[in-house]
Amino acid sequence: MLQHVLDLAADVEVARVVVVLGTDANELRARCTWRDEWLVFNREPELGLSSSVRLGLSALAASHAERVVVLLGDQPFLSPDQLKVILASPGQIVVPRFGGKPGNPVVLDRSVWPLASKLDGDRGFSQIFSAFPNLVTYVEVPGTNPDIDTTTDLDAVSRA
Repeated sequence: MLQHVLDLAADVEVARVVVVLGTDANELRARCTWRDEWLVFNREPELGLSSSVRLGLSALAASHAERVVVLLGDQPFLSPDQLKVILASPGQIVVPRFGGKPGNPVVLDRSVWPLASKLDGDRGFSQIFSAFPNLVTYVEVPGTNPDIDTTTDLDAVSRA
């Protein structure tokens, strides 16, 4: 699944790709085809998605990046066309809606990166959306983008 996301970032020409890896870092490094991605290692993945987001943004802090798209490694059905719609949308926090339901990936303007320090646990950006609704721009994206957390999730989507 991660390979799909790496290829997707390359397909849409994301300028700088930071990949945050956890306890399975060695296996993923061996199994994926890497380009010029920056690899960051999360030594405490048990702290949840928020810890990985903070590490990724910290890695980009010294760059000249004005926006970041937070791609999750467990979204093997996100298409280049869907990602292009999300990336083309203006706003401080851009949240895609698939079938009216908010999802990922989220785009963050540099001005809101400090809000990532407020993230906690494994709930992701929904914490920011509810606390700062005036910063959020929702964009309708055609199709679906199911989140695949388990092999059961993958089996269910594959059968559909």
